[in-house]
Amino acid sequence: MRKLTGILAISGLMAATMGMMSPVQARDLTVVSWGGTYQDAQREIYFKPYAEKTGKPLLDEAWDGGIGVLQAKVKAGNPNWDVVQVEVEELALGCADGLYEKIDWAKLGGEDKFIPSAVNECGVGAIVWSTAIAYDSEKIADGPQSWADFWNVEKFPGKRSLRKGPKYTLEFALMADGVAPADVYDTLATDEGVDRAFKKLEELKPNIVWWEAGAQPLQFLASGEVAMASAYNGRITGINRSENRKFKVVWPGSIYAVDSWAILKDAENKEAGMDFIAFASQPENQAKLPQYVAYGLPAKDAAAIVPDEYKADLPTEPENMKDALAIDVDFWIDNAEALTQRFNAWLAQ
Repeated sequence: MRKLTGILAISGLMAATMGMMSPVQARDLTVVSWGGTYQDAQREIYFKPYAEKTGKPLLDEAWDGGIGVLQAKVKAGNPNWDVVQVEVEELALGCADGLYEKIDWAKLGGEDKFIPSAVNECGVGAIVWSTAIAYDSEKIADGPQSWADFWNVEKFPGKRSLRKGPKYTLEFALMADGVAPADVYDTLATDEGVDRAFKKLEELKPNIVWWEAGAQPLQFLASGEVAMASAYNGRITGINRSENRKFKVVWPGSIYAVDSWAILKDAENKEAGMDFIAFASQPENQAKLPQYVAYGLPAKDAAAIVPDEYKADLPTEPENMKDALAIDVDFWIDNAEALTQRFNAWLAQ
């Protein structure tokens, strides 16, 4: 972590007689995100313009997530990060644990300026990303339209790729078995619903190639190892742009989540951090993101000013959200450990 220090000029006599120490100069505003091409885009549309607007430096760092990292920084006192982009579970757990400052929604124009899932007492939605079915339209002309199609290996022969873990996988299995998106978590909250999800998953098990890193399912698609896969929407669009692929996203039954800006508790630059979040949340600034990466925009007015050529790829487009499901973070906080144990036991059978 780069830290700027300065020395207050004082007379040697005063220092000697009064024992004064040289105070540390104020630390620059530090914003932390996920790195890679996404943070490169943030640097161009948020970080640099904000620094130019304020006339003050902004430092940006990358991290890999993990609530323990934030706990250590806050509980040690005087955290060296100010604003951090966090996932939904980190936001919920950290807010309950007192790791974040409360958001001043008045500075953002009010909560009604954002989609509901982007509003939290401790965080402001930065992006909306989705996990959905992907397939290669150059290999399958009339592709799948639902998770029921994903499970149908007779109509669509070939292997499938799913994320190795219960989260998303169990939800997809229930939707493949006919559960409406709006009823998925009510169903999964029962023992019968969990049994139903695993039973449906068992049907597809011989045809599944599991993935663990976000790039893998698209590599499997590109090589022809699988016919379709669950994948992150931003990566699907990214590979289409960078490698001229013709991968398609199936939006019905997709599961979306919101990453949020949060301000660490007692951060030195918490006021500047709130101002930065307000700047990054302005619709005209958010609307610049899709030309770099196809993440959805939490500010309601941002979508209207996104160039038409990028709109269809965004999870937050009304047509794409129509049959989509928001991840239930409370469900997974309560049940992740037990369902992961059961999933791993099932996988080993």
